[in-house]
Amino acid sequence: MPRPQYIIEHMEEDDPDAPSTFPQWALLEYRHMLTLVGSSSASSPSDSSTVHFTSLSKASIEDLQKELTKIQESEPGPSSGRAEFKLHTQSISNLMQEWGVSLEKVCLLDPKAPRAIDVSDAGKYPAPAKQAECDTRDGPFDYFLFGGILGDDPPRDRTASLRTMGFPGRHLGKIQMTTDTALGVTKRVVEDGMHLNLPRSEQGASEEGGRGNGGLVWVDHPEIKFGGGASVEMPFRYMAEDAGVKDKRPLMPPGMRELIKSDLDRAFEF
Repeated sequence: MPRPQYIIEHMEEDDPDAPSTFPQWALLEYRHMLTLVGSSSASSPSDSSTVHFTSLSKASIEDLQKELTKIQESEPGPSSGRAEFKLHTQSISNLMQEWGVSLEKVCLLDPKAPRAIDVSDAGKYPAPAKQAECDTRDGPFDYFLFGGILGDDPPRDRTASLRTMGFPGRHLGKIQMTTDTALGVTKRVVEDGMHLNLPRSEQGASEEGGRGNGGLVWVDHPEIKFGGGASVEMPFRYMAEDAGVKDKRPLMPPGMRELIKSDLDRAFEF
């Protein structure tokens, strides 16, 4: 069974006077997505997957192509452990027409969806019995769609415009995630068989399947500590970097802690 593909629909306002470069934090997240999806998965070690970035402006697509190509060229091929990527100026709706993809094959990751993502949603693991009985139309999916750039605090519901298109939806819990975390969580659930492992109050209408490979471990609103007593509390939910240790660190893009520290230092200069 081929691996699903992941789509980041760029939801930022396209200001013609805005600079063509992406903010550094967004580039770190976008690079991290390629690593989180990976060149293979536990259930499909010989298959590759692609992360599609859609609805990009012509100016920003050149900058993102340059930045993402840098890391691919630094360690090319499957050994890099990173997924392939494709950049598009077209929207997801236009690409679906071009690819011949029906609405039912695309799952929108939507915080307002009634059901949480499940190990069965890419068709690699069996569906829970109750879900299979009551909803035969909904899934499995070939594409998982995210509205980016996400990670706003407070959330601005950028997914609203995609929701109106009628995609089947899944949520990832009640606490806001960064876009790279949302994508990484989805991949680990639907491809690697990791149960979402949310508190029961956050599961919604879903029921986790009986077969899988353990559960995800979370770090909510972590405090990132720096020297000299400085610290920043992040307003997001993250996967744990190492679930086996007592003091769990959030799984963040390489370079993100340094970027936060740099921003913090600049703030103290005034």
